[in-house]
Amino acid sequence: MNQVNMFDVKFDNYDFMDLLEYIDKTIRERSQSYILTCNVDHVIKLRKDKEFQTVYSEAGAVVADGMPLIWASKMLGKPLKQKVSGADLFSRLGNAFEQRKYRLFFLGSAEGVPERATMNLKAAYPGMNIVGCYSPSYGFEHNDEENQRIIKMLTESQPDIVFVGVGAPKQEKWIYRHYTSYQAPISIGVGATFDFLSGSVKRAPDFMQRTGLEWFWRLSQEPGRLWKRYLVDDAQFLILLLKELRKRDKDKGGG
Repeated sequence: MNQVNMFDVKFDNYDFMDLLEYIDKTIRERSQSYILTCNVDHVIKLRKDKEFQTVYSEAGAVVADGMPLIWASKMLGKPLKQKVSGADLFSRLGNAFEQRKYRLFFLGSAEGVPERATMNLKAAYPGMNIVGCYSPSYGFEHNDEENQRIIKMLTESQPDIVFVGVGAPKQEKWIYRHYTSYQAPISIGVGATFDFLSGSVKRAPDFMQRTGLEWFWRLSQEPGRLWKRYLVDDAQFLILLLKELRKRDKDKGGG
């Protein structure tokens, strides 16, 4: 399998079609696995978070979610094919999910949001098979009773794919702790995707997504919540990139 190793993360060099192939295969085999969409924020959090590192080490697939990672891969001479973000999954793979009648479950976001996301998706893809959605209570990840309720819900609705949108690294850790209990073939953390799909949060225009300015758009929409993530934490990414470039040059020199 073609992997690109940078920032101590093993990225699968997938585009959306490769990811679909992986999803198809896992569902066919009825095995259980989870997909991680790694962005700059994950790269930074992984430096200090041991549990998050474990989650990464056992993932079925890790894709690059963010233009800065695609640019970094090119600068490092190991180009990744495509930005594969959770927020684009439905626009890119919606037809495939609809045709294959995959059973989908939406977990996350505020009351009513996954339901509105479902409604909008059904308007675009009438045959899409969404078998359930649920907005967990605040702090649910520490609430055993709530977790058991969610696992029971998932076990009963038997989804092929569980989309979890409660923010990183909470969503990835929750999946890691519970995916073998509810036994869906595929689980994936999708961040603010339900908010975008429901229309409750406006997504950045296409040109900003393409040029890597989506972070700036999101910051301008929710400055109070996101300023630290984008202006303080993610600024460390430049330092990490310089280190990777130095390491590459050293390896070349040593070779």
